[in-house]
Amino acid sequence: MSARVAAIDCGTNAIRLLIADVDGDKLVDVARRMEIVRLGEGVDRTGMLAPAAIERTRQALLGYAAEIAELGVTRVRMCATSASRDASNAQDFRDMVRGVLGVDPEVITGEQEAQLSFDGAVRGLGADGPYLVFDLGGGSTEFVTGTTGVERAISMDIGCVRMTERHLHGDPPTAAELAAAEADIIEAVDTALAAVSGREARTLVGLAGTVTTVAALAHDLEVYDSARIHHSRVEAPDVARVTAELLAMTVAERRALPVMHPGRADVIGAGALIMKLIIERSGHDFVIASEHDILDGIAFGLAV
Repeated sequence: MSARVAAIDCGTNAIRLLIADVDGDKLVDVARRMEIVRLGEGVDRTGMLAPAAIERTRQALLGYAAEIAELGVTRVRMCATSASRDASNAQDFRDMVRGVLGVDPEVITGEQEAQLSFDGAVRGLGADGPYLVFDLGGGSTEFVTGTTGVERAISMDIGCVRMTERHLHGDPPTAAELAAAEADIIEAVDTALAAVSGREARTLVGLAGTVTTVAALAHDLEVYDSARIHHSRVEAPDVARVTAELLAMTVAERRALPVMHPGRADVIGAGALIMKLIIERSGHDFVIASEHDILDGIAFGLAV
């Protein structure tokens, strides 16, 4: 018996909705949506969620709530990640969500985030384990290793929004800014790889919008095509090339790329740099890009 469920993932940069019919180990998409709301804007500096960011998120949730009602969803789960873990006024955010959706957001730990991302990423992958899965978000990146389930996981405070706000202020960023960002990222990546035995994994899998956008650019797609990106292999030299090109562009030039979501253009350089350094530091020659991630993990969990 299938169940129609709604999974919402609210991260530092984007809020995403998946409405799906789940029947055992099979998931059939009914709708997928994404809005760039930049909930975590300024959190690294102020420690608080900006009222304007909470309002942007509320507006996106109003649209999601209407679609959830229209499509006859029976169960809803919203997970909120890095920004709402860190903020001193997180209660304001939780109250807003309850008012719009009628359910409390689950402010999950990095380890819970890692488990859900792993569950979504490796179903139907068809590649050899053990896997090293990284979920590259706006405020944090989760690193997970395992074969049939999570064996080790860690969340590190490196993400495309956080690294942009902390280091990459030029348009395009300067060599000094890039060097500072790279040093910061390498320290975090090496710590994570040691904690999860990431260099022993046979297959590297990357999740989230930075990874899929870099994959689209590496494959020279003229339009964003989820079917061609999902489970595609992206070679390390192509990731390095795309990263260098993005970091040399202005935000306006990035925004003009046909596969670029406009709300990602200002932070994709930092995200690509994180992705490139994860590949290099883990010793892999390629990464498999996955369109299935924490949203799919949340949805599967709702049907249990």
